[in-house]
Parts: sequence; structure tokens; C-alpha cells
Amino acid sequence: MKVYIESYGCTFNKADGQIIAGNLQENDIDIVGSMEEADVIIVNTCYVKLPTENKVTYRIQKLQNDFPDKKIIVGGCMVEIDPEKLDKVAPNASWIGPHQLNKSAEVVKSTYCGEVVRESGFSKESKVDVPKVMDDSLIHIIQICEGCLGACTFCCTRFARGPLNSYPIEDIKEEARKAIEQGACEIQLTAQDTAAFGKDSGEKLSDLIKEVANLDGDFRIRVGMMHPKNILNDVDEIIDAMKHPKVYNFIHLPIQSGSDKVLSDMRRGHSVNQYLDIVSKFKSEIPSLTLAVDIIVGYPTESEEDFNLTVELLEKIKPSLIHLSKYQHRKGAVSSSLPEIPHETMKRRSKFLSEIKSKITEEENKELVNSNQKVLVIEKGSKGGFIAKTNSYIPVIVDNVSLGTFVDVKITDATATYLKSELLR
Repeated sequence: MKVYIESYGCTFNKADGQIIAGNLQENDIDIVGSMEEADVIIVNTCYVKLPTENKVTYRIQKLQNDFPDKKIIVGGCMVEIDPEKLDKVAPNASWIGPHQLNKSAEVVKSTYCGEVVRESGFSKESKVDVPKVMDDSLIHIIQICEGCLGACTFCCTRFARGPLNSYPIEDIKEEARKAIEQGACEIQLTAQDTAAFGKDSGEKLSDLIKEVANLDGDFRIRVGMMHPKNILNDVDEIIDAMKHPKVYNFIHLPIQSGSDKVLSDMRRGHSVNQYLDIVSKFKSEIPSLTLAVDIIVGYPTESEEDFNLTVELLEKIKPSLIHLSKYQHRKGAVSSSLPEIPHETMKRRSKFLSEIKSKITEEENKELVNSNQKVLVIEKGSKGGFIAKTNSYIPVIVDNVSLGTFVDVKITDATATYLKSELLR
């Protein structure tokens, strides 16, 4: 039996796909690289935004039309968030919910034999140190916890991932140790909110980072997205942990809006000033910090004044990476009961922020021109050469190097999204 797996969305969901593949391989089911040679196709869905919902829905429909003789299984967030739509789109498909990955082989075998099997619902099953099929031997993803403590009004992902479930530090450390021994040079600690780690188990993110960073080997750690409200009481300890030379000087700290009124409407649980205080502490202690932020443009209660406050915030903090999203209603989200702002207003604000985004990020990157950087080479470039990451996790194009190595480069040019370099011999 041969299975093809197609995963969409975030790093966490990508890791779910690796776990599905690992479970299948452990049960003597072959993972193949194309749909044409597969007996069963698994679509591991993302559902965080409307364009992604439309993309995965279209994909499921197209697969059914293009491969009527193959069995289709749907996994990922769509299973939990919108089972009604999924049932209409693919009435003959089986399901593997994101909390039921240990049943992947059973679902595949039964589906292959003609049954429609639908495994969904929540569990506390650990996703650490379980069999995985990695699609990149250099970058190893570890899910440190699942679920969140948030109640954000715009979010539907929390309905799929459920309440917080942190995994033990010792288990995470053991998976990291094995990955490093097998050649991984970048460990990605991921979650819906890494800052929530341990708040249900009594452990701490800062301790986890230190434990993994102190493992033997030459590697780097990337810590995933942190909700600002969940690091308010642990900022100093997390900063101390992230000063370790094996940890990228990088934080992904979503703000969503520069208006306290909108943040309150979103139920974010923190103020703009609290956010600024966190950023100020990080930047003063880690001067080379790369700050990545998320902004939602056009939340239903966002006025022109609120929008201008967001513009002012971005110009003040000058993040190196800005992820922009136009607000759209999501199934089950509280804010979906509110009237959306006019489309033209949304479009104008989004265009304005996109221009600011490019300006800020290019200015930040250009400050690095003529500097010398030690970079980690992690992948081949799509147009030739290699992509490396600075200690601040900024992408650098470099030639004539080997994957998985650290090299010294001089930055020769910069764009809004990456740096160009020449190798220092």
C-alpha cells in the first residue's frame, strides 16, 4: 500500500504531517513522492485564514475529480473546525483529526479496504519523541505543546487545537538530542503559543530553551511564536535563555493592532504599552534581535484612528519581519458576528501597510550591509546558490558552500526580504 501526504499551513501542521508519515512507516505502509503512484492521498489541511480554507477545499474537490479511483483522507484543522463543510465537500473521505495521529495507520488501512473512517476529538496523546518521517534532515521541528490559553475573538484554530497540553522538557530534550546526533543543525521549537509552554505542567519555556541549548553539538534553536500576554511574568528569564549562543536572536511576537481599544475587542489580554515594554527589554538586552510581528488589518471595530495607531506603532518598533493579514470572518470565531468594514477601506489600509512594511524591513536589512556575519547554511536556493541564516535568523544568499555548515560572509546588499553576501575565506 502506498500513501502520498500533502500538508498545508504552519510549522506545527507540517510536523503533524511528519508524525502521520512516521506512524504509517512504522506499520509497513510506504510513503511515496507523487499522487500518481499512491493508493491513498492524505490532505493535511490548514484553516487559519479564508484564502487557505478556499485553497484546501478546492484541492480536496480537485483530487476527487482527478483521481476518482484513489482513496482520499482529510487531516488537519478542517476536521475539527468545519466538519459540516468537509462532509459536503468530500462525503466519501475518511478523516484523521489533529489529536488522532496515532491512529493514522488504522485509518489508512480501513480506508484502503473501502471503509469510511473518521477519527476526531481531543486527546492528551504526546507528539514528542514519536516516529517521524522528516522531509529535511537539517531542520528538525519539535512540538513543545499543543493548544493555547487564549480567547482571541478572530481565531478559529483554537477550536481545532483545544486547551493547552504541554509536553515534558525531558522528552523534548531527548528528541532534540537524537535529531542533533542524526545531523540536524536547526531545532525549531513550535507551538500555537510557545510562551504558554508549561503553564499547565509547572515547567517553564526559559528552562526548556536552556536545556536544549546546552546539548552537545553545533546547532541553532529557533523559538516559535509567543503570545505577549504569556511572557509578561517571565520576560527576564526568557531573555536570559535566548542570550545563549545556540539560540537565534529572533522572536515572533504578534501584536495584531496598535490600538488598545481594538486589542481589548480582540481579547488579546495585553496593552500596547505592555507590548512595548517587552520589546524594549528584548532589544536592550539583545541588540541584534530580529523582531517579527503579525498585524490584522481591518478588524470589524477598527476605526481610522485605530489604524493610524497601528501605523505609528510599526514606525516606532521597526520590526524586521511584518506578517500582514486582511481581517476575514472565520467559522466559530466571536468576531464573525460583527459587520465587516467596507472592502475598499480594507484594501486601502492593507496597501498602505504593505508599503510601510517594505520600507521598514528594507531599511532594517540595509543596516547590515558591509557587516561580517557567521551564517548557518540550511537549504538550496530555488534560483541557485544556497540560503543561510544569520544569528538573527535573517535569510542570506551565499554561493559555493555546503549544506549544514557555518560559514563567515560579508553582507554586500539587502532587500526587504533577504541579504546578499560574499564568502570570507
